[in-house]
Amino acid sequence: MKKEVLGLIVKRDDGSEVVNYDDDNFPSYIYDGWIAPKVTWEGVPHFHEDIEIMTIKEGQVAYTVNGKTVILNEGDTIVINSNQIHYNACVGERARYVICVLHPGILANSVAVEMQAIRPITDNPDIPYLRFRYINEYTEAIRDLVLGLPEIRHDPFAITKQFYQIWDIVRKKAVSLGATEEAVYDPKMQSFKAMMHFISNNYQTQISLSDIALSGNISKSLCNTLFHQYVGESPISYLMHLRCRKVAEILRSGNCSMSDIASLTGFGGVSYMSETFRKFFDMSPREYRKQWQ
Repeated sequence: MKKEVLGLIVKRDDGSEVVNYDDDNFPSYIYDGWIAPKVTWEGVPHFHEDIEIMTIKEGQVAYTVNGKTVILNEGDTIVINSNQIHYNACVGERARYVICVLHPGILANSVAVEMQAIRPITDNPDIPYLRFRYINEYTEAIRDLVLGLPEIRHDPFAITKQFYQIWDIVRKKAVSLGATEEAVYDPKMQSFKAMMHFISNNYQTQISLSDIALSGNISKSLCNTLFHQYVGESPISYLMHLRCRKVAEILRSGNCSMSDIASLTGFGGVSYMSETFRKFFDMSPREYRKQWQ
């Protein structure tokens, strides 16, 4: 795991997350963590090929997947499918959880296994996520498996074995829901991902709502609708949130002046950058740098 990006969600140009794996040679990230309002990893929309799994240890967490929000309580588990747009937020003052981000390739030891047991779920648009809570017969089993993962986070063989057990429960849950295997192309989601890509590539410049909508080949009205649907904020608010996260990355990785940081992240000046940063992270950039150092 790279310490310099701990607590940050880093994205590729297409908007997908660069997962901060625990080991460069094995695609898994396992963390016994926490979340509170205004931290840098709260409310950051992203997607990735990996399967994301979270079990709540204490408090409540709101998970939003493709625009739908579910509330997770202590003991609940959620499994986010591959390439779904998602983010989480704290409900209340603080929550604790175990989060696991595991690439499905860990399970694909043969083409037969991949085609019979993995792809029917990872490629299935009817399964954006699976939630396990107290009313479900599999809840206790998957909770215990996930809570046991931090102890073996540096043991690829043990992780693989445990992931197979988790995936077996995921498959049984999917079957019980009667989910189909027919793939459906969603042009609205593709437009939204294209707009995320455009913002990620152009946040340093002065871009407008019209520019964002044009990148997705849709109207400004539909652009606004899709951003509110998928990430719960306007396109401009999403842009400002991204710029502030970039400010946080620079503050944690070097000693650039505030004026240089404002210029590098697309803000018109230091005062505007500071005002916007405080809105999202509840502190000024200088306070954030001091806290990190």
